[in-house]
Amino acid sequence: MFSPKREGHTGSPIKPAMAPAKVLALGFMLIILTGALLLMLPVSSRTGIGIGFLEALFTATSATCVTGLTVVDTYTAYTVFGQMVILSLIQVGGLGFMLFATTTLVALGRRITLRNRMLLRETMSLPGLSGGVRTTLQFMLIVFAVELAGAALLSIRFVPMYGWAKGVYFGVFHAVSAFCNAGFDLFGAAGSLIQFHGDPLVLLTISVLIVLGGIGFMVIAEVVASRGHLHRIGLHAKLVLTMTGLLLVSGFALYVAMEWNNPATLALPGAGPGEKVLNAWFQSVTTRTAGFFSFQQGEMTDTSKFVSVVLMFIGASPASTGGGVKTSTFMVVLMVIASIVAGREDINIFRKRVPAASGRTAQSILFMYLALLALGAVLLTIFENGKGFGFLDMLFEETSALGTVGLSTVGTAKFSIPSKVLLIVLMYFGRVGPLTMMLTLNHGNPRTGKAIRYPEEQIIIG
Repeated sequence: MFSPKREGHTGSPIKPAMAPAKVLALGFMLIILTGALLLMLPVSSRTGIGIGFLEALFTATSATCVTGLTVVDTYTAYTVFGQMVILSLIQVGGLGFMLFATTTLVALGRRITLRNRMLLRETMSLPGLSGGVRTTLQFMLIVFAVELAGAALLSIRFVPMYGWAKGVYFGVFHAVSAFCNAGFDLFGAAGSLIQFHGDPLVLLTISVLIVLGGIGFMVIAEVVASRGHLHRIGLHAKLVLTMTGLLLVSGFALYVAMEWNNPATLALPGAGPGEKVLNAWFQSVTTRTAGFFSFQQGEMTDTSKFVSVVLMFIGASPASTGGGVKTSTFMVVLMVIASIVAGREDINIFRKRVPAASGRTAQSILFMYLALLALGAVLLTIFENGKGFGFLDMLFEETSALGTVGLSTVGTAKFSIPSKVLLIVLMYFGRVGPLTMMLTLNHGNPRTGKAIRYPEEQIIIG
């Protein structure tokens, strides 16, 4: 029987709504372009003539994608207006524009539509549509409370240094930048947090903000709801907290072993054992996609640089302000390998069985990240041929961009224009996520082929 097309009141076929993945990808792109245009305004530049398009686009991408790589110094190149634009991009990009949109609609008394709830679920990786708005509002309150507490602690150090107005402003800026894992700073030629190499208040406060921002929205909500009874939290939260702890401790131990006597990193002149331990810990934390540094990254040993590449590649956790392949993805891939070695069909973690589809998704994400890194390494090598950059330094730079970390061993400004464009693309892919980008580029019907099952035939693996 012939079934007519559904039509609206105009008689034209109803167009299907844009997929949530495409909305998120295009939303981030629109925010980046808007931010770039604002940073190009004369009022944003200390020179009064505006920043060039490439520099503005790079800064806007780095801020929105909470990376921290810069081609011009944030404090000396941008006015307070420009810095506030960057801070706004960091906050919106770090938490996700749908969280701000939902909070704004609730504040205005507007109804949250089903489509908005679907976008919110995509942004925060919620298990379902129910309770999403309430969870969002609770999380926003937690975020602002944590950032306010961080700003207050940092102001204790910054106010005596810069006075009340500038000290509080610096406290707020760096608290937001740390919680959002952005790594932008306002210390100019001093070099991020190098001047605070021996300051536990600054380094530990920033460390806590980075970790809280990087463990994910849902994990924070579960931990708060458990009221200290961590045995009540779900599998995802247990997995994230366990993997985060393992990475932080192992990174700390490796940096201690490899940099303890390096006078250009942990053992800066006058640094005692406590200061070395503090900075080894901070280095382990900041490589989890934060981008702050308390010593020059280029002065590390090659082994330490490689460890940093691995930590940046793994990154933070899902639905967080950080990037990377994510802790849960990496853990699931390890468990897939463990199940194969043990001859088990199921993927078991903490006496729970992970769906096979999650295992396939985790392996796909890991492969896509590795493919992007391989392609980026080849292109950077071509673009920077003859410039004197070592391959490990270029791998460090592109991993930092894709993992939205913001650390650099040679200085991003030294790269050529094609390399900077490549880094912009990698930062965007890293924040939106390769899987979301693949779904965005998929123009076909997702149902096509679901009813077709082809004959099975064995192939040789390994």
